[in-house]
Amino acid sequence: MPFYVQLAELTEGPVVELAVGSGRVAIPVAEAIGRPVIGIDSSPAMLAAARDRAGQAGVELDMRLGDMRELSLSEPAELIYCPFRVLLHLPSWADRRRTFERVAAGLRPDGRFAWNAFAFDHHFAVQLDGRRRERPVPHVNRYWIADNRVDLTLDSGATSSLWWATKNEWLRLIDVAGLELEALYGGFAREAFTDDSREYVFVVRPPAPNRS
Repeated sequence: MPFYVQLAELTEGPVVELAVGSGRVAIPVAEAIGRPVIGIDSSPAMLAAARDRAGQAGVELDMRLGDMRELSLSEPAELIYCPFRVLLHLPSWADRRRTFERVAAGLRPDGRFAWNAFAFDHHFAVQLDGRRRERPVPHVNRYWIADNRVDLTLDSGATSSLWWATKNEWLRLIDVAGLELEALYGGFAREAFTDDSREYVFVVRPPAPNRS
């Protein structure tokens, strides 16, 4: 995504992607900055796929097997980012708090943490609940409001779940991790976040001494 590429282009230090998957963001980031991106993922298969794709693209990725909730870096990062709403796969407040705390511990004083997540829209949920969709693959969405959860079930029966969060919940996570908000956008074009926005795009940072 260009948004994450642009953030990485402002850095000179280590860049880390959480849940790197097949490398579809890390590869263009590495191409843009001219140095390896550290990719963290809990799936050996995804790490292998990312290595293969990086080789085909002629770039180097530093692939590391790990859980973002246990993030530990040998050198603090200047940018840590988590694209594609992956943080929503963490089911509990404790999981997210642990992740944010580990990210905060892994950032340089001038570092940034960026991620995106959907803003829950009950109108959209009503339209989609229980209905089959063909894209990006055939699936059915089911919304469980009491659990803030949406299940995406494939024809094979495999299910992937997302747990949404409100703006105040994200802001609370930022606060308890000892970070501060740099920007909250309503989309990747850096448009202002409004009551009508349907995507959270966050950039946060450690507090500078003169701002604490």
